Amino acid sequence: MVAAEPPPAIDAVIVTAPRLPPSPTDRVFSVVRVEPEAIATAPRVDDALTLVPGVQLFRRTSSAAANPTTQGMTARAIAGSGAGRALVTLDGVPQGDPFGGWVLWSGLPAADIEGALVVRGAGAGPYGAGALTGTIQLAERTRVSPRGDYHVWGGERGEAGAEAAFAVGDVLVVGATQRTDGWVPVREGAGAADQPLAFESSSLALRYAPDWSGGDLALRVAGYREERQSGLAGAASRSVGVSASATLTGASPGIGNDWRLQAWVRRSDFENSSVAVGAGRAFTTPANDQYGTPALGAGFNAALRHSTGDGGWEVGADVRYADGETRETFRYIGGAFTRGRVAGGSQYVAGVYGEAWREAGDWLLTGGLRLDRWASFGGQRTERDLATDAVTLALTSADQDGWQRTARAGLRRDLGGGYLRGAAYAGFRPPTLNELHRPFRVGNDVTEANAGLEPEKLYGLEIGAGGEGSVRWNATLFANRLEGAVTNVTIGFGPGVFPVAGFIPAGGVLRQRQNAGDIDAWGVEAELAGDFGPARTWRLSAAWTAAEIDGGTSAPQLTGLRPAQTPELAVTAETVWRPLDRLTVRSTLRYEGERFDDDLNLRRLSAAFSSDLRIDWRATSTANVYAAVENLSDAEVETGQTANGIESFDMPRTVRVGLIWRP
Repeated sequence: MVAAEPPPAIDAVIVTAPRLPPSPTDRVFSVVRVEPEAIATAPRVDDALTLVPGVQLFRRTSSAAANPTTQGMTARAIAGSGAGRALVTLDGVPQGDPFGGWVLWSGLPAADIEGALVVRGAGAGPYGAGALTGTIQLAERTRVSPRGDYHVWGGERGEAGAEAAFAVGDVLVVGATQRTDGWVPVREGAGAADQPLAFESSSLALRYAPDWSGGDLALRVAGYREERQSGLAGAASRSVGVSASATLTGASPGIGNDWRLQAWVRRSDFENSSVAVGAGRAFTTPANDQYGTPALGAGFNAALRHSTGDGGWEVGADVRYADGETRETFRYIGGAFTRGRVAGGSQYVAGVYGEAWREAGDWLLTGGLRLDRWASFGGQRTERDLATDAVTLALTSADQDGWQRTARAGLRRDLGGGYLRGAAYAGFRPPTLNELHRPFRVGNDVTEANAGLEPEKLYGLEIGAGGEGSVRWNATLFANRLEGAVTNVTIGFGPGVFPVAGFIPAGGVLRQRQNAGDIDAWGVEAELAGDFGPARTWRLSAAWTAAEIDGGTSAPQLTGLRPAQTPELAVTAETVWRPLDRLTVRSTLRYEGERFDDDLNLRRLSAAFSSDLRIDWRATSTANVYAAVENLSDAEVETGQTANGIESFDMPRTVRVGLIWRP
């Protein structure tokens, strides 16, 4: 990512974050580093990450407006997923919700993140289950000004926010809050039913890292809360969560060993109300009230790395456990909900891995194997008549389990000012509890759960090259096959009554999550970066992906189609200009080709071009003021489309101003 010339050096308090040193094997794979400056100047952390072509949330909308269930991240544009097909970690701790797999980005404010490493391609080695299209490794902040760092901002449509980070002894404290009145996503055809995407959130994290002669220790606790309106009268969501982790790392320089032990636990709850849209979008009717989704996740991982002057190895193990259920009322008749539903279950995945590398002159060779055991069990779905408490549906899911073997290997040759590399890999992702057990509704569209889902598996090859000099460049050609892709498959159209799902209104669609065949994808990722003199840097990056579904016998109607929410082309251009020592101008241009909002490729979302601008002025040695404009040209960025053609759009042009203070 483009980084500006650093500001004048100031004293800083360092609060240790226990991490293993960067792995030498990363150089063999497609790795993009997101610099601290890129994260610090972005509206939200996911906005900075999605500047890397191929990295995306499920939909085009950022987490400032997206429903939590669509905030999962994918690291290579093969097929988007609300649960996410990339593993997101914070200093090694998985950040996915234990029930749904999505990432609540409100709990990861920019003030708490000092950078990220995006590893594209399946992470069969140390990353474990879930690293299907890549791994996004967030690094928590370690440096803070002696009297703290503070950031406040405000903007159009009631936007306001504040972040603070400061150290008290060995404790790092980071807090954040944000709100906005939002915008109405529907323009043409909007009615009284359409409401702004209002949003507010807050988070707090504390990390205690005492001096300890045996290694680096960190104890971290964090919590978040967010509430948002979903763009329709009566549709809203609320998310809360707390987490705790303990990480211990150490080194034995005499024998070349580094090690890590880490344990974590996470609790979350999610509420979501959905509605049916009336004729002419003049009104809404309650359709579902998901009044609770309590979930618990826990995990442990360990790693031991041995390094020598010309190679080394790493072995490790990890386990993750999740348990949760959705609690909701539905079937709104006569002014009241008439049915209640409780559905959920438990799952775990545990694995061991070994990886080794060898350096011989200009050559680097690496390879690794991994073995995982996965299981989903205790699945139940019970529906009752609220008036009589009589059971109307009782489903008990068969327990599922299995072993999964994966591997990865790579080779790199340094060529003085450049390099050549190649890699092969395999990874897998078990379906989340949400995909297995929770049906959901958006407007008049209903998607049913499927307790019989099996893990997705990805196999891939890639070759890459790069060079350094006045122009820095890299390019990767990849070919991937995603087998058993979990996709929302169309079952039927409303109006009509369907088994289990019940009544689907006119204009609505019934879908079900299925392992809908395979997805073949190949493409190119490339990046160019350089300097226009000492005061200006630039970066141009692009990803082109050709993806096609082979539905086989399970979903033949999808064969030959493009996966939903998968753009063919994405391009980003960034510049940072410092015409004066105190003045920095950042500009970003983004283009994304058309994508489809549905599995049958009937709802085409137009290509989108947008631009952002930010101007920073260092007013004093401790204060920086800025003005930023998102979507500078007020472009229409289409984010969704209903069955009857009503389109939704991302944020219109928005101006905000802010102050960063480091006393």
